[in-house]
Amino acid sequence: MNQFSDDRGAEMRELFFETAQELLQSLNDDALKLERTPKDKEIIRSIRRTVHTLKGDAAACGFHELSELAHMMEDALAVEVTSSNVSLAELGFTAADTFGAMLAAYRQQDALPETSPLRHMVQQLAAGAEGHAASPSKKSRAAKKSSADTQQVVWTEYEKLSAEAARAEGKRVFHIVAQIDPLCAMPIAARQLVANALAAVAQILGARPELGSAANVQKLDLLVATSQAESDIVAKCRIPTVISKTESFELGLGKPETPNTEQDLKQPASPVEEQLDATSAAESCAGRRSPLGETVLRVDAEKIDNVLNLVGELIIGKSMLQQVMTEYARRSPKDALRSRFSDVMALQARVLNDLQRSVMKIRMVPVEQLFRRFPRIVRDAAQRCNKQVELVLSGQDTDLDKGLLDAIAEPLTHIVRNAVSHGLESPAEREKAGKPPIGKIRLDAYHQANQLIVEVSDDGRGVDAAKITDKAIKTNLITAEAAERMSPSEVLDLIFRPGFSTADEITEISGRGVGLDVVRSVLHRLKGTVELETHPGQGTRFRLKLPLTLAIIKALLFRVEHRLYAIPLNTVAEIARAWESDLHQVASWEVVQLRGQALPLMRLGKNSSGAADERRGKIFILVINYNDRKMGLIVDTLEGEEELVIKALDDQTIATDLVSGASILGDGRVVLIMNLAAVVERFTRSTADASQSGVLLADADRNGRGDVSSLLPEVRQ
Repeated sequence: MNQFSDDRGAEMRELFFETAQELLQSLNDDALKLERTPKDKEIIRSIRRTVHTLKGDAAACGFHELSELAHMMEDALAVEVTSSNVSLAELGFTAADTFGAMLAAYRQQDALPETSPLRHMVQQLAAGAEGHAASPSKKSRAAKKSSADTQQVVWTEYEKLSAEAARAEGKRVFHIVAQIDPLCAMPIAARQLVANALAAVAQILGARPELGSAANVQKLDLLVATSQAESDIVAKCRIPTVISKTESFELGLGKPETPNTEQDLKQPASPVEEQLDATSAAESCAGRRSPLGETVLRVDAEKIDNVLNLVGELIIGKSMLQQVMTEYARRSPKDALRSRFSDVMALQARVLNDLQRSVMKIRMVPVEQLFRRFPRIVRDAAQRCNKQVELVLSGQDTDLDKGLLDAIAEPLTHIVRNAVSHGLESPAEREKAGKPPIGKIRLDAYHQANQLIVEVSDDGRGVDAAKITDKAIKTNLITAEAAERMSPSEVLDLIFRPGFSTADEITEISGRGVGLDVVRSVLHRLKGTVELETHPGQGTRFRLKLPLTLAIIKALLFRVEHRLYAIPLNTVAEIARAWESDLHQVASWEVVQLRGQALPLMRLGKNSSGAADERRGKIFILVINYNDRKMGLIVDTLEGEEELVIKALDDQTIATDLVSGASILGDGRVVLIMNLAAVVERFTRSTADASQSGVLLADADRNGRGDVSSLLPEVRQ
C-alpha cells in the first residue's frame, strides 16, 4: 500500500483531529439520549457507527492504540445484551472522555492517558454477551460457511474505504484467493510474484498476509480494484509451479453476488442487525465523496485572518483616498474630473464594503457549535451536586465570529456550572419552596444592534446580597463601613472579584473563587461586558454582550488633552453639550442634569474645574450605555465618525487594560481605541477615594502605567 508523505500525513492527521471532535460530540449527544431511553436500538446503532468511523480514521492516521480501543468497544456493542452491569450511556460518556484525552495526547505528542476504566467497562459488557456466543443464528451462519473458508479475512477500515472509493470511480473490486503450490520452496517470494503480476492490471488495496511478511502460509488473499475483466485478473495469477489454484469473488455494493461477498468485506456478522453492512458503508463513503461534499472546503482560520487583514489595509487605503479627494475638491472646486473621481470612489467603497461583509461571513459560525457541549456539562455537574436539572437551548442559529466563539467557551462554562452548583436548589429545597423538583437553566443567544447577546438564566434561589456582603467583610475584601455605602449593583459586582466565592464548602466544581473573575477579565479582553440580574427566590440571569467581530468597527473619534481616542459608535446613545457651571459634585461623582435626570460623569482628562475661565466654557458629553444604565464621558472636542481597522497591541507597547487596540487613519495618524468596560470599572473604583475622583486617563494607575494619554507617542514609534 502507498505510504503518505510527511506533509500529506500531517494534513491528514489535522483533518482527523478536527473531524474526531465532531465524532466525540455526537458520542456525547447519543449517550445523553440513551440515558433517557436506555433501550433505544437506533441510538445504540448510532453510537456504534460513530465508534466504527473513529476506529477506521484513527487506524488510517497510525493511531493504533485509539483504533484498538475503539475496535474493542465496537465489538462489545455488536451483540445485543439483555442484562449487564454496564450502563451503555455511562459507557458512551466514558468513551467520549477517554477518546478525547487520547486525541489531546496524540496532538500534543504527550504520553497517552490511562484507559483501564473504559477497557474494564468494555470487558464487562463483552462478558455479558458470552451467553449469546452459541446462538442458533450464529450456528446457522457457521454451518453455511465453506470448509475452504474456515479462516475469514478481515479487511481494515482504510481498505474498505479504498474499495468503496474505487467503486465510486467505476472500478470493480475483487477478493482474489491464490493457493500457493505445496511444492513451491519459496512461498514468500511466490506471494510477491503474484502481487507484481496483478499490479499490471489492477490496484492492490490490501493483502493477507501483508506483502513482505515472513509468515509461512500457503495462501494469499488480495483485495484488488480494476477496470479489467475478471478472467484477465485470474489469468495473471496462474503462474506455473508457483500457484496451484486461484479463486475470485466480486464484491458488490448491494446484495452479495456470491455467498462470501458480504463476509469478505466485513467483520464476522453479529446476531443482531445493528452491525454495519456493506450498503451503509458505501452510503457513508459516497456521502463523503458526493458532489455536494466536494463544494465544502476546510480552510485554516489563519488564512481567513490574513485575507481580513488585507481587507483592513484596503479600508485604510480608502480613507487615504477620500482625504486626498477632499483636499483636491477644496483646491479645485470647479474641475470637471471631480464628479468622475467621486463616482469611482463611490463604486470602490461599495465593492469594498461587500468584500468586507463577505469575508466576515466566512468567519461566522453558528453558536450551536458552542451550545452543543453544555448538555453534557450540565448533566455531569448535576450528578455531582445531586440535583435534577433541565437545560433549555435557544438561538443556536445565531452567528458569531469564530475567534469570539472559542474565547467565550471558558467563561460561559464557568457561569453554567455556577448556575448548577450555586443557583439551583436541591430537589427537596425546591419542593419546599413550591417549585418543581427539576431546576431549569436556559441558554439563549441573539443579535441586538451590532452585538451578540448570550444569556444564561436559572429559576433557582437568586443571589443573596446580604450573604455576599458578609463574606466580603469576612475575607477583608471590603470594610463594614464601605459595605453600608454600597448600592445593590455594587454589592452584586463583588462576585466578580478575584478569589471571591459564597460557597460554604469546596467541591469539584465550585468554592475555590475561580470562575466569575475569569468571566469578567475575558469579556473585557474581548471588548464585551457581563451583566447580572437577580431576583431572590426566583432566579438569576447573566447577560454577556459581545461585538460581532473584533476586526473592524465604526467608531466615534474625540480628543482629550489634544490626544486622539475612539470608542465604538454603537455604545454612544447621544452627544450632549453643557456648561462647566452646570456640573455638580455628588459624593465622589460629578453629575449633570440631563432632561430632568442626574447623569453621572467621568472626566477622562485632568480636572481643571478649578479654573474660572474653564468653568465658563462649554463641554462635550458622550452619553454611553453601560450595564443598563447611562453614564457620561467628558471630552474636549469631537473629530467625527470613522470606520476603524483594529490592530492589536502587545503588552510592551501598552501597559494598561484601558486601551483595547489601535488603528491608523487615512492621514497616517494613530488613534487609540478605549476599552470602555475597563474605563468604567477603573473610574468606579477610583471614586471610592474622593481624592482620586476626576482623574482617570491622566492618573489611572498609581504606578504611572495607566496614563492612556501618554501612550500615543510610544505607538507611533
